[in-house]
Amino acid sequence: MTSRADATEAFVWIWLPGATEPVVAGRLDQEGERLLFTYGASYRRRQNAISIYEPELPLQEGVIAPDNGLLMASAIRDGSPDAWGRRVIINRLTGQKRDAAGVPEIGELTYLLQSGSDRIGALDFQASATEYVPRLAAQASLDELMEAAALIEKGVPLTPALDQAINHGTSIGGARPKALIDDGTKKFIAKFSASNDTYSVVKAEFIAMRLASASGLNAASVSLTRAAQKDVLLIERFDRRRTKHGWTRQAMVSALTILGLDEMMARYASYEDLAELIRHRFTAPKDTLKELYGRICFNVLCGNTDDHARNHAAFWDGKMMTLTPAYDICPQNRTGIEATQAMLIKGERRASTLATCLAAAPDYHLKEAEAAALIEDQITAMAQQWQAVCDEAELSIVDRKFFAGRQFLNSYAIEGIDGHNALQDAFGAARNTLIASANV
Repeated sequence: MTSRADATEAFVWIWLPGATEPVVAGRLDQEGERLLFTYGASYRRRQNAISIYEPELPLQEGVIAPDNGLLMASAIRDGSPDAWGRRVIINRLTGQKRDAAGVPEIGELTYLLQSGSDRIGALDFQASATEYVPRLAAQASLDELMEAAALIEKGVPLTPALDQAINHGTSIGGARPKALIDDGTKKFIAKFSASNDTYSVVKAEFIAMRLASASGLNAASVSLTRAAQKDVLLIERFDRRRTKHGWTRQAMVSALTILGLDEMMARYASYEDLAELIRHRFTAPKDTLKELYGRICFNVLCGNTDDHARNHAAFWDGKMMTLTPAYDICPQNRTGIEATQAMLIKGERRASTLATCLAAAPDYHLKEAEAAALIEDQITAMAQQWQAVCDEAELSIVDRKFFAGRQFLNSYAIEGIDGHNALQDAFGAARNTLIASANV
């Protein structure tokens, strides 16, 4: 059941390319379970107007219903809060945890209107078509934000000040506690330790992101800090540009949107399908295909099996797409040897092995030998940078032993490789280097 207080319409505001202020683009209306979208006539008349995303929401007159059985346009859903943001909003509206008894269902329009305005990409959602009123954060320290996150995990209501501060990050995707930080010259997403972490998850992500950059991938810039005696990962936002006139916002869509899927169909998301779309709809397709292939291989090498289609994205300029820097490369806990990636790699295959990656190489215009050389370079870079990156993270010996050869360079990754002796040797040597460094 949807609560009576749920909104039935919302206006979509957009930052056009290079703009520092938004304009209203159109309106969302609730029709049963679906959200319908209509572009405003004044927006369509603008010479610099762009579609929110094509082919899903082409710039045209009339009502646009969601395609392919979706309940809402996936490009709009990209701007809606995910698990953590919804927990914060439910806490504010009900003072309870999301799974508490008696918590009413909240409609998607309410989530859009209740979440923070500094969301990923170039959209925001307002109750008015004529007045833009951003939902901004109160000033709060990282310690205070950490306190607010901990209270939300427990389902405890927040003070008004803490509520306003933590709400700023509700529009950022993902399940982990987080907030938005702005130091005046740069904007960051701050990821906090969670109460149920059994190892240093934020340090694992920091190490993986740094090693991804060292391996030649275009990855978001990250740093570590501490608050309330806990680790905090800071990820510099790449969808914002600071100009002398203010901040501009870059439109973005997730791979889930690009593939025409929603969360219910996410298990069908395929790198093979994404590669085909890159060939036709992305800038610099050859370089982009190689970059994406490198990310798939690196995910296998570092144990990031949470590579679902919302953890890949592209900038949208109204005509073409450009792959964003990599983000959310976070090694996952492993209880056994075998593992699978969240997205299909080749056909119905998703096994977290380099053999699966090599089988997919032609989809990225790579010969098998070229793909093997790329993977070998990544393995070598991981081994060379491992000690320095772990030292920078001040990673404990316990976590080094936990990560080395388990999440990072797990032996399962090399299973099934035949005829690539150099790659096997490089993997074995690098794995031994990681394990040895944990025993020093």
